[in-house]
Amino acid sequence: MLQFPTEILIAGQWRRGAGEPVDTIDPANGRVLATVHSATPGEVAEAAEAAAQAVADPAWRDLPAHERARLLHRIGELTEQAADELSALQTADTGKTLTETRALALSAAGTFRYMAAVLETAEDAVTPSRGPYVTVSTHEPIGVVGAINPWNSPVASDAQKIAPALAAGNAVILKPAAWTPLVSLALGRLISRALDEFRLPAALLSVLPGSGRVVGDAIVRHPLVGRIGFTGGTSTGRSIAGIAARKLIPASLELGGKSPTIVRADADIEQALSGVLFGIFSSSGQSCIAGSRLFVAREIYDSFLGELVERVRELRVGPGTDPATQVGPLVHHRHRDSVAAYVDLARAEGARVLCGGSAPEGEPYEDGAYYLPTVLDGLPNTSRTCQEEIFGPVLVALPYDDEDDLVRQANDSVYGLACGIWTRDLRAAGALARRIEAGTVWINTYKQFSASTPFSGWKDSGLGTEKGRDAIRAYQRQKSLYWGVSDHPLPWAN
Repeated sequence: MLQFPTEILIAGQWRRGAGEPVDTIDPANGRVLATVHSATPGEVAEAAEAAAQAVADPAWRDLPAHERARLLHRIGELTEQAADELSALQTADTGKTLTETRALALSAAGTFRYMAAVLETAEDAVTPSRGPYVTVSTHEPIGVVGAINPWNSPVASDAQKIAPALAAGNAVILKPAAWTPLVSLALGRLISRALDEFRLPAALLSVLPGSGRVVGDAIVRHPLVGRIGFTGGTSTGRSIAGIAARKLIPASLELGGKSPTIVRADADIEQALSGVLFGIFSSSGQSCIAGSRLFVAREIYDSFLGELVERVRELRVGPGTDPATQVGPLVHHRHRDSVAAYVDLARAEGARVLCGGSAPEGEPYEDGAYYLPTVLDGLPNTSRTCQEEIFGPVLVALPYDDEDDLVRQANDSVYGLACGIWTRDLRAAGALARRIEAGTVWINTYKQFSASTPFSGWKDSGLGTEKGRDAIRAYQRQKSLYWGVSDHPLPWAN
């Protein structure tokens, strides 16, 4: 039987948080899974002080890079072994399908293994000498880092921050979302086990659930926290960036999106239809990179949209535990209501609701946070519906006349996170991809990720980069060393 964790990890100790209790809800049926007591600012301070001591402990401070890599490999191994449990916890907590949550757990395991491999092969540099000295550029850990993650893909997001931070030699204070703490706490137990096996300081990781206003703010503001990694909303990201700027510490911010998906007239229609469906309706649309604005060449707009709507109506909505489900419930009833309010706004702005536009009816759905996959059109790109992130299974379709018109509309957004292009003309796709203002562009595919490939947002979609070989360096400080080799005193001293 699946066990739901309720204790939180404070400075290497598992205990009940001293903060307010938060019920974690199964969004498929509204039932309480567990009650987790949040951390308090005092417990954040306790975690930060213990983390700073852990970083200074010779057992960790002097551990060679290849030994840290062994630790990461072990965490990856434990994560893969626990993939079924982690998947079940995340499905219960978020409503995602078991197929997706298992893939996310395995992705987290792969992230730890990839960062271990990067760490094994990372090199400092002997830089070209420009005088009677030898110069070396080296890297050292920052110390204590804060990692603040959202509720939509906890385990994968956790690994993307914890793995490079530990690889770099830091300690981590992780704040999972208050709505979805369970899988992060379970991952924390696996990492704690690995630390114990290697006889390393337990306080290298704390997992402190709670609200962003209380726990997140305390983490960001604590004077011992020297770096922040945040994934979440743009307004919160701006606030964190302001605090980080005043503290003069680095921050990486993965924020919102309103990503365009482009179907050119020469696209493989079957491939494009499948890709558009997956790009917006997988994860029930609760993804920062969801392809939520669909631009279709005007000459195929009506036929493409007609076939797309028919396929959307056939998508299977249900609990994430049902293998037949394609679109699960939204993460929380309050979030479902927010998505519904956006569709009401679209109607007020003059949108045509081609399918969906309401919660599904019937006994299986009445207690869950479900919302039907929805397709809208008839709106200009300047409408709020086209400009604001809905973060749900809502697609708005627009025609375009030529490539200049397309680029103008696609780039007319405060966001610049991702884009999808569907076309048979790869040369044209490459040229178009260069014109799109986004950190990631997929061509004839969508929502594919690799730990080896950097991920970043442009404009209001973020600051800094995650993943890739440089992810570890982002959690380190660079230091230059000079060795004098001259037998003569410095001329000025004479």
